[in-house]
Amino acid sequence: MLGRLALTMTLAATLAACGDSNGGMRTQITAVGSSTVYPFTTRVAEAFRNQDSNRDAPVIESTGTGGGMARFCDGVGVDYPDLVNASRRMKLSEYMKCQNNNVVPVMEIQIGMDGVALAESQEGPSFELTKKDIYLALAAHPMGKDENSARTWHDVNPDLPEIPIQVYGPPSTSGTRDAFAELIMEPGCVEAFPEIEEQTGDQKKLVCIQIRTDGPYIDAGENDNLIVQKLAANPNAIGIFGYSYLEENQDRLRGIPIEGVAPTYETIAGGSYPGARPLFIYVKSKHLNAVPGLKEFLRLYSTMWGPDGDLVKRGLIAAPQSVRDQASNVIEQQIPLDPNTLE
Repeated sequence: MLGRLALTMTLAATLAACGDSNGGMRTQITAVGSSTVYPFTTRVAEAFRNQDSNRDAPVIESTGTGGGMARFCDGVGVDYPDLVNASRRMKLSEYMKCQNNNVVPVMEIQIGMDGVALAESQEGPSFELTKKDIYLALAAHPMGKDENSARTWHDVNPDLPEIPIQVYGPPSTSGTRDAFAELIMEPGCVEAFPEIEEQTGDQKKLVCIQIRTDGPYIDAGENDNLIVQKLAANPNAIGIFGYSYLEENQDRLRGIPIEGVAPTYETIAGGSYPGARPLFIYVKSKHLNAVPGLKEFLRLYSTMWGPDGDLVKRGLIAAPQSVRDQASNVIEQQIPLDPNTLE
């Protein structure tokens, strides 16, 4: 009896936490996070509102995955977002913050696939790069050196043009930058400097994934459309962003092959493109019954991420059927994320 009373009080407190100062319920869904996932969640929000004009339009903010995770894990209630868009998996340290702030359980839902695309202007030099080339061009401490002295792509590889290294990319709070470090920089580091495999922790991160800050890498913020504009204005520059932005600007931009594989729908879906990665949303289970329409919003999302869905038409790469089935099951069964699978 006491156990049932405690459960009832806990649920009531959660519902009250999501209300306003007058005791009412928050009536709009809120999301933060990845600039890569932002267009997809925004499209679902538009469809959600179009289903019923009496609904409040969801509020979707592009803050970067890292910044979004920080806000998502700050707490539960009206002042905190219901879900976070993520272009990488949640980190164990982020989950622990969620746990410390009573945010868990959370649901992890893979919405599809994407590629960390490198692109140039259609008027550019037609780069073809390797992971090693990219690492040597952008690492702050290539092969353990104090600094990176490479100024042109020819300095990195004599087969590349003598063009200044200028790469517009995401900030340190971005999941795209995290994925770029994991999928491109670190493997390129190991290829260029095999001895680093003997190192662990901070030393390996310093050598392999710390990006230079002396000019060749330009932090372009969380607005990927700004990178597209900069590439159009500077044909010798390279940009880093999610594949959907390349797909939307094929008339102006060209994807740069990495290890001989260009970023396309087929190469990302098949996993042959080195920058292929999964995309996620994370949702607070405690908000599911407290925020009107949140369950319906997630179900609508699951109807739009298939190969023939509207999100694919906007640049999302559909995940394999088994992954989509599992994601739908997480939504329907409200299956919580297992922190033992996180790093």
